[in-house]
Amino acid sequence: MLAVHAVGLWKRFDTKVAVAGIDLSVPSGSFYGLVGPNGAGKTTTIRMLVGLLRPDEGYVTIAGVPVWPDPRAAKAIIGVLPDDLRLFERLSGAELLTYLGLFRGIDRAEVDRRRGELLDVLGLAADASVLVADYSTGMRKKIALAAALLHGPRVLFLDEPFESVDPISARTITDVLTDFRHRGGTVVFSSHVMETVERLCDHVAIVAAGEVVRTGTLDEVRAGHTLEDAFIEAVGAPIESAASLDWLGGRSS
Repeated sequence: MLAVHAVGLWKRFDTKVAVAGIDLSVPSGSFYGLVGPNGAGKTTTIRMLVGLLRPDEGYVTIAGVPVWPDPRAAKAIIGVLPDDLRLFERLSGAELLTYLGLFRGIDRAEVDRRRGELLDVLGLAADASVLVADYSTGMRKKIALAAALLHGPRVLFLDEPFESVDPISARTITDVLTDFRHRGGTVVFSSHVMETVERLCDHVAIVAAGEVVRTGTLDEVRAGHTLEDAFIEAVGAPIESAASLDWLGGRSS
């Protein structure tokens, strides 16, 4: 069974087409990278996949469960780390996880156990009582990942999880995601950093102007080249020379 299956997703905002008929097939147990330039439609696509934004056309299933028109059942088996990280700022990290666990109907003792384990694994135990408002960017990413994992999802969706994250936090997040996948989970994440995708992913979809322009296993998409070269070729982005900037570096005409 596919972990994620999307067919013919469209989304328009007034006259602007953000997503133009995207199809995605994400194998269960895969580490799936959704890559593309800024404004390509990656975030809009993820929001439709996880039930946060209703598509104008098309359908999505998560492990066979339809997302639309009623996304509640699908939301129970997915975890989401969004790009905008809207968290409860006036709660501590521990309070945030407790609140979210109880909100999902998990037994209090089980919430406490999972919370402690997640805080330990993500290196946040010493800051568990600190307000989320006072967390660094890396800490906020990690507590948001803990919140996404707390209920034991089958599929994780992460929008730019490594953006503005220090190397130590990035390594911690990578280790947790790798362990999640080894335990049978599926990871879908968007990025425009080709090196990160190439290092982590086994399947990739390149998105440009709201469409999937190339998809497959990492090796199929790279076709013997680097992912960056394949990306530039697929997107068709012109590479401008900086030679015309002859005024840089103090040079005078």
